[in-house]
Amino acid sequence: MIDSRLRILQMVAEHGTVTAAAQALHYTPSAVSYQMRQLAADVGVELVVHQGRGIRLTNAARTLLRHAERLHEQWELARAELAAFGAEPTGQVTLCGFSTAASRLLPPAAAGLRDAYPLLTVCIIEAEPDRCFDLLLSEKADLALLVVTADSPPLTDQRFDQQPLRDDPLDLVVPKGHALIQQRRVTLVDAAREPWIVGNPGTTYHQLVLASCMSAGFVPHIAHYADEWDTGTALVAHGFGVILVPRLAQLREDLPVARIPLDGEPAPARRIMAVTRLGARKTPTLARAVEIITATAARLLPEP
Repeated sequence: MIDSRLRILQMVAEHGTVTAAAQALHYTPSAVSYQMRQLAADVGVELVVHQGRGIRLTNAARTLLRHAERLHEQWELARAELAAFGAEPTGQVTLCGFSTAASRLLPPAAAGLRDAYPLLTVCIIEAEPDRCFDLLLSEKADLALLVVTADSPPLTDQRFDQQPLRDDPLDLVVPKGHALIQQRRVTLVDAAREPWIVGNPGTTYHQLVLASCMSAGFVPHIAHYADEWDTGTALVAHGFGVILVPRLAQLREDLPVARIPLDGEPAPARRIMAVTRLGARKTPTLARAVEIITATAARLLPEP
């Protein structure tokens, strides 16, 4: 087994402070500090130095992190290979993902794993993308579905295996009777002067809408904030503005709104990624989960 303190060091490096790393790991700051001191004592080098109210990793710590990444990858590869020699999979597999994925893509995968491996326990966690990466690093989740954002790690990050799953087009939702419904072709720019309903600042949805609008050449006038599709759709139905919703999202059918597919080059979309810890994707249970998720996404989001 790999020393769990290396994961703690990785989380401290990821979040920049002991307190933030402790929150991500659901530890106390004192526990994280103690584990870091013990690790430093065992390897015989200083790992962090205090800098004002924060800390800074030493060069020795960064060297240790590089080796830790290789160790964890080899461990995941070994577990994947050894699974072929074992009996029927047991234990727990945890899948995590953003809200739409957690409701539409992960349940079929969990059901497929349950049916294929009756002795396996499957857990689903709904979480924002940044927390999904934390869940993977802390080994509290095994597979994550997330949307690429400006804060996502680069594809070259050696801690993760990040594979594109599907592009989820963004549709414009307007009140019934809106003039845009009559147009044969609608682009995002056509809604540039509308009042907009977006997610709260800091959410993935907020980033997604602003990035899409700015890519189209305008900054939206934000009139209201809503994180849930039902809330946003209700505001649209009462004439308070327009929203962008992913094709994968299901909307209430009892509200007087119209959903308009958008044209444009490129048409606005969000990219869904399937992410595991590096080396873990070949584990039979995770490979089966990705297979089911891919088939479900292809059915719900057919290629144009």
